[in-house]
Amino acid sequence: MNAPHWHEPTVSRDDRWKKFGLRGMSIWITGFSGSGKSTVAHELARQLVQAGTLAVVLDADNLRHGLNADLGFSDDDRRENVRRVGQVAALLADTGVVTIVPIISPFKEGRDAVRAVHERTGLRFIEVHMATPIDECANRDPKGLYRKVRDGEMTGLSGVDAPYEAPSSPDFVLGAHGESVDQCVEALFEAVRKASVR
Repeated sequence: MNAPHWHEPTVSRDDRWKKFGLRGMSIWITGFSGSGKSTVAHELARQLVQAGTLAVVLDADNLRHGLNADLGFSDDDRRENVRRVGQVAALLADTGVVTIVPIISPFKEGRDAVRAVHERTGLRFIEVHMATPIDECANRDPKGLYRKVRDGEMTGLSGVDAPYEAPSSPDFVLGAHGESVDQCVEALFEAVRKASVR
């Protein structure tokens, strides 16, 4: 059987980062649907880019229109969704991009595996738990998912009728005490700034 061969890049990460003044990392934002993950992610990216830092959001919903269009919402498909997004995040971080990933990622094992992919190659990985209480998430219900579960129109919503394993030791816990979007973004912006001067 054919086995893939690893080709060592001609241009090293250090060369690329130094040449273009980059410092890549991944910021992985986990939490319930409606917790504010995407809102914080997109505002953080906007402020980073405005400040001159190359940043991109890997929106999990958007990736389900392309890269992960073949995946459903079974536990196995959710695991594969996280694995693929984690690999892409690591590739972009290696390139030098601050990669922000708002994704429910309900299983601790999957998040730990993504962290390990980054740490094996010396890439910074910041895990953020958007810990907005589920009652508040259900009140916001931006996609109408909680209503659909209540009305019996769908099943499999993480934290309601599907598992969600909260991080045991995330780098940041945000949203649990009613912090504003600006407060959440400020905390993460400062973390990126500190990591970039190391």
